[in-house]
Amino acid sequence: MMKQLWCLLFIFLFTNSTYSQEYSWFYIRAKDTLFQPEFRTESDQIKYAGSNSELASILDRYKIFEFKKTFKNVRRTSLKKTFFVVANNKKLLKDLLNLDSKLFDFGELIEEEDKKIYEPNDYGSTSTIGENVGFQAYLDYYDVLGMSKAWYYTTGDPETIIGISDGLVDTSSTAFQGKTTLFRKSSKAKGHGDSVAATAAGQGDNGFGFPGVCFNCNIYSTSFGHSTTLITLLEMSRAGAKVINCSWGSTRYSQTAQDAIYEMIDNGTFVVAIAHNKPWKDAKGLIKYYPASYDKVISVATVMHRYESVFDNILKEKKNGKYYAANIRGHLGRTMGFKDNDTLNDPHIYPISIRTLNKEVDIVGPGVGLVRFGEYTMNNKLNYSTYGATSGIAPLITGTVGLMVSLQPCLTFNEVDAILKMTSTNIDHIKANKPWAGLYGSGMLHTGNAVELVYKLMTESETSYIENQDFYRWSFPITSFSKETVIRNQTFRDDAVFNLTAKNKIVISENTVLSPNSNGNISLKIDTELEKECELKLREGFPNNKYYKPSN
Repeated sequence: MMKQLWCLLFIFLFTNSTYSQEYSWFYIRAKDTLFQPEFRTESDQIKYAGSNSELASILDRYKIFEFKKTFKNVRRTSLKKTFFVVANNKKLLKDLLNLDSKLFDFGELIEEEDKKIYEPNDYGSTSTIGENVGFQAYLDYYDVLGMSKAWYYTTGDPETIIGISDGLVDTSSTAFQGKTTLFRKSSKAKGHGDSVAATAAGQGDNGFGFPGVCFNCNIYSTSFGHSTTLITLLEMSRAGAKVINCSWGSTRYSQTAQDAIYEMIDNGTFVVAIAHNKPWKDAKGLIKYYPASYDKVISVATVMHRYESVFDNILKEKKNGKYYAANIRGHLGRTMGFKDNDTLNDPHIYPISIRTLNKEVDIVGPGVGLVRFGEYTMNNKLNYSTYGATSGIAPLITGTVGLMVSLQPCLTFNEVDAILKMTSTNIDHIKANKPWAGLYGSGMLHTGNAVELVYKLMTESETSYIENQDFYRWSFPITSFSKETVIRNQTFRDDAVFNLTAKNKIVISENTVLSPNSNGNISLKIDTELEKECELKLREGFPNNKYYKPSN
């Protein structure tokens, strides 16, 4: 009997230690791009196979699970020198930084909250826990938008159908095979439809290409145009499309088309459309394109995303020696100049590099450096957008909406619109953007924050936050089941309407301003009898990922 008890105890301890394996994540930067450590795989670990005996003596003390080069969140000066590491003890980071040979000059532990990610196996060169077996694509815009954070909760649902009104979608491509229904055949349009569909919902986690935002969502494909009736959109809506992407537009208003939008809203279909590509010098905020400018349509425009600071990407024109900056995060224009050609002066955006903006724009997203999948289907090339056109931005928002409604299928248009705006990254503080205030919506899309807020608002063990924005217009109807809903660093003023109904607790925290005028309204209400219309549909395997297992 005693022997059996010892045996059971051993099995319990072994099993418990197996499931409670500690995974420490960190980034570490080598001093030199020539540093290329070699590893061999042994079971679920990797072993150092290089010739540096000092490094070997350190690495052999630990269990190493990942030691791979990554471009995630890496500045230009650190390219090809930054590694992502997963080991069984965080002490490894300190030991590596203390090597006598000084192979490494910087390291940073990854916090527990930042381990709440999911990466498919075709995430590209910025992948960390993903395998990176698809295109070797540079998806830094996904990182800026918090895509892997969104995928932690959901990667989309096949029952969520994304409509693509555009050029022809190649249903024979691995990205679209088995998930795409063709309604009306369209022209090839130089692969435009393929690019848009791939970004919105191209299949991911299949070792091919790159993952679309809502990569497990299904697709309806149809032609573009019919702008006065939107009949092609109505056909998809009536067949069950949840969100429809329109990377096209016309300056012609049609009441019939507006009525079609209202019918689609009644059907539970949301439309995302581009504000369009007319340069600021021609449009000057006065020209509207449709369907983007119709009521109950999410209108999207361009912002830059890549470099954190102006000083990270100052370039020089060959012809005249003028300095300029390009693709600076949060700035509306693709390029910026400096007064008196002095880079220490505040930059000003070149208006020629700004696409259509107007008061109907709801949100902005990255427009430069996006993978153009159509170049692959048409010419077998990996190519990226260069001029900041809005066509590639809309499917980023469309895919985000797809993720939101995949997670919480009962979301209304008004709730989706409110959450997108509340979780967008505020860009009002950027001095160079101020001449266009009021014309670029709420700020820059953040997919991760939008999907996470949907999750937290529906989860009674979580605290949800409404924060870091200054709204003077729009309507924000929010229902919360969180244990607490905290409002902080947040302003609702003037014409803004904010209606929060919570089942539990509402906390008005620091730097909160609630000051509507006669056109606005603030309503904060507790309803302990509040009931959910839908339950969350979480990613299979949630809340675990490869190296983060809180449920164990």
